[in-house]
Amino acid sequence: MDVKLMLHPRNQHREGYDFERLIVKSPELEAFMTRNPRGQMTINFQDVDAVRLLNRALLMTHYELDFWEIPASYLCPPIPGRVDYIHYLADLLAESNDQEIPHGSGIKALDIGTGASLVYPLTGQHEYGWDFTGVDIDPVSLKSARQICERNGLNMKLRRQNNPEDIFEGVIGSDDRFHLTLCNPPFHASLAQAEEGTRRKWRNLGKGNSAELNFGGRNAELWCPGGEISFIARMVEQSMNFAGQCLWFTCLVSRKDNLKPLSRLLKKAKVVEFKVVEMAQGQKTSRFIAWTYYPERQRSL
Repeated sequence: MDVKLMLHPRNQHREGYDFERLIVKSPELEAFMTRNPRGQMTINFQDVDAVRLLNRALLMTHYELDFWEIPASYLCPPIPGRVDYIHYLADLLAESNDQEIPHGSGIKALDIGTGASLVYPLTGQHEYGWDFTGVDIDPVSLKSARQICERNGLNMKLRRQNNPEDIFEGVIGSDDRFHLTLCNPPFHASLAQAEEGTRRKWRNLGKGNSAELNFGGRNAELWCPGGEISFIARMVEQSMNFAGQCLWFTCLVSRKDNLKPLSRLLKKAKVVEFKVVEMAQGQKTSRFIAWTYYPERQRSL
């Protein structure tokens, strides 16, 4: 097991993967096991099927799921990094709760682009008991998410976004109130850009020149016109119309260069506070931005 001490202190995966324990929950994973040069058990992370089975085993072992399946070619996100986002969001809410991590269904979270995997609601509800609403534009993703909920006896709200140009419009009702929104936005501006990014990743790792997306992903999951910056810009603009209905708006930002233009957009939106939360995950540093229209004195949970 490779120790991943750069992950959040509450992340269950800091000690790496206990493959013997994972195989007990998901025996199919054993057929994909191999050993690295140090003799440690691992999988081939270029193998789409191996990654999918690893994710299923992680969710069943650490998050008490009985069932987790997603359609072929849909995004199969790496669990440890996704859960880190949830833990840092809990820290963000604790700032308005006398430094106590908030638990329970009284905390309302809106997951934009929840995907076929439903990874944020599944892990967030298990770790903190929050009440999640998942939103997606893709009916196949929502069908998969509903099946996961039904097969595991989970009560989560799922909503269809009918207009791909909208983020919050059309899915936040007049009576809705959320403590936070979260989102892993489409990163690329086109399929060609997504494939080139994958080739570059494998070349950097010294593992060939493949364009195969080992974590999968469909159009709306990986790319959109204008890419990440365009998507988040629309999110900021629309958040102004829901300023009083959400305590913290948040979104992952993959490109560090996008922070400056996003900062200018947020100033233009006249947010009360804007922060960048860094999340170090091994050799990779990720981050999310968070903004609120609430003065500090009005943020108590």
